[in-house]
Amino acid sequence: MTQFARPADRYSPLYFLASLGAGGIAVTFFLWLYFWVAHPNQTVPVFEDISAALASGPVLQKAMIVAAMAGILFFAYLNIRLLIWNLRQLSGFKKTEAYNALRASNAQTQLTAMPLAIAMTINVGFILGMVFVPGLWSVVEYLFPLAIIAFTATGILALAQVGNFLGRVKTEGGFDWSANGSFAQMLPAFALSMVGVGLAAPGALSHVTLTSGIAIMLATFFMMAALIIGIVALILGIHSMLSHGTAPEAAPTIMVVIPILTVLGILGMRVNHGLHVNFEDHSTAAQVLMFLTKTYSVQILFALIGIEMLRRVGYAKRFLFGAENSVGAYALVCPAVAFGVMTQFWINAGLVQSGLISKFSVAFWVLSLIAFAAQGLAVWLVLHLNRRHFGRVAARPVPAE
Repeated sequence: MTQFARPADRYSPLYFLASLGAGGIAVTFFLWLYFWVAHPNQTVPVFEDISAALASGPVLQKAMIVAAMAGILFFAYLNIRLLIWNLRQLSGFKKTEAYNALRASNAQTQLTAMPLAIAMTINVGFILGMVFVPGLWSVVEYLFPLAIIAFTATGILALAQVGNFLGRVKTEGGFDWSANGSFAQMLPAFALSMVGVGLAAPGALSHVTLTSGIAIMLATFFMMAALIIGIVALILGIHSMLSHGTAPEAAPTIMVVIPILTVLGILGMRVNHGLHVNFEDHSTAAQVLMFLTKTYSVQILFALIGIEMLRRVGYAKRFLFGAENSVGAYALVCPAVAFGVMTQFWINAGLVQSGLISKFSVAFWVLSLIAFAAQGLAVWLVLHLNRRHFGRVAARPVPAE
């Protein structure tokens, strides 16, 4: 067996999930600013709102803002650095026999981790602009068309990769059911949903009706594509697991439903806001609460199922703390990030807006502990996995398909 100085030297496209996870954590820190800093002049907080709060807000709010900005900067840097590293590694990987073997197997869908990570980095770029660039909002209407172009191009890349895979297996066959004991085939749906939520941002934030309308329609297309592909992959994955059992190294993919639902949930919220602002279609606070509660309920269900599956295969003992390493472990970061994000939306856009609890009340902070715990777990996973995979360790790398 070939020996490697570190697990990351045995490259897999799933290492794009390391970049994705870091970007997701940057988003969780931005939500602190989004929900806890007043931004009366626009839908999201920008540099001027944050500066005003730092100048005149209470001490605890100032500490929160500093911590959020530090978290955004650090994990945005990690997100971009790991994306660049992955793009370079993938370029070399394409020249190897391992790449040809991957393209001839079920694992071909791992290549959609690239557009998934790229879409996340575009989102992170906008967060950096809003938080750290003065006067950005005065020119933002000029930036929205560029964002639509960037996300659409990324979506076309994802669709091309999905088309290559489906075209091959439907014309040539060769899909290995015995190696499909996971929800790994839902990765393309995740990529398409990430493109969709990025497109939904201009749909929600732009006050130019044409810009908003184009963004909403494109976001809806990618949402429907993600739903169709995701549902098919979910059914196929359940069939394979019932027939052949769960592949231990791919067990984290059981919870990929959680981030997909969070991304599609935010996509729905953004589209709803854009329709409200630009097209006079209004939803009540109760409707938003029920939409978020239904989404959150499904996530809790898959979290419980996923945790039980991880326990049964001894995943943490083997791949987080034991002698084996699997790049698939990075798939654990996304559910932690996504669950924390959806918790924040459920509390702030659901419970608070509907009047069930008061903002910054005891109940508010008690429930927010769930989001903090998920965010803390995601931070720990990224730092821990980066040490294991990018540091020089003696553990044995295990592929994840």
